[in-house]
Amino acid sequence: MVFPEYRPRRLRRNEAFRSLIRETRLDASQLIYPLFVMPGKNKRDEIASMPGVFRLSVDQLAKEAKDCLALGVNHLLLFGLPEKKDAMGTGAHARDGIVQRAIKELKNAAPEMMLTTDVCLCEYTDHGHCGCIIGNQVDNDATLEILAKTALSHAEAGADMVAPSDMMDGRVGEIRAALDENNFDQVPIMAYSVKYASAFYGPFREAADCAPKSGDRKAYQMDPANAREALREATLDVDEGADILMVKPAMAYLDIIKSLRDEFDLPIAAYHVSGEYAMIKAAAANGWIDEERVMAESLLAIKRAGADIIITYYAKDMARRLKG
Repeated sequence: MVFPEYRPRRLRRNEAFRSLIRETRLDASQLIYPLFVMPGKNKRDEIASMPGVFRLSVDQLAKEAKDCLALGVNHLLLFGLPEKKDAMGTGAHARDGIVQRAIKELKNAAPEMMLTTDVCLCEYTDHGHCGCIIGNQVDNDATLEILAKTALSHAEAGADMVAPSDMMDGRVGEIRAALDENNFDQVPIMAYSVKYASAFYGPFREAADCAPKSGDRKAYQMDPANAREALREATLDVDEGADILMVKPAMAYLDIIKSLRDEFDLPIAAYHVSGEYAMIKAAAANGWIDEERVMAESLLAIKRAGADIIITYYAKDMARRLKG
């Protein structure tokens, strides 16, 4: 048998060679760890559908932040569960709201930790939708002012970055204007630019208590069948002042991550969502897969597709693996 001069296996024969030519690498500093903050004291409630993920009261956040920093994970994404909900989601922008208190607590306990806040109303509305309901539908333009007030309140509390996830048209521009007009022009926006109406969000809705009481979110989140529309959505956010573009979910939308990477030179983030995490956990619990290897392979695939930043509930576990 005549072999070609180039034999790919030459550079696969040991870890030293494999590591030397590895094209895609993960680093803990590129991971963002989501946290759910709840009312009360000394609370640490595990989420049944997301083993290893907890709802934490504000007084429990400092330890979590310090544990993350020790592993090299220096960025958190905060979601809040308010004491009360109402039709307009006013708790989202309350000065003493749950996220606002969490920001101050974390900045006091771990000032080096970078904090991004989710900007949306679904956790704060009694109907569970991401905006104001007027005339039996989510009113886009009426919601924008509340989203801008929410983002501004987070910046005033000390947030390093805001991340609008509501998928209202024009919200990035409205938030950018509110931040700039109030001397927060240095606070970046990580926009949920391409957020699909996905079935992978189920565990998150349990965690954040934000499932819609009626209807669904298909009128404002994207149709999973659409790829070209993702570029239009992202272009709008770029034009309105987004600093980072996000794709959500991640694993089922690697083609979309790749499309954004090819089209834009802004940083690309991808959210490895609750359902993706829960599936790995469930399969591992049944002994069907090697959890650590599947976790690492999944996150590597997201990075390989073009994501610069990965938001994942596996951030701490992946950081431990990277430390060896």
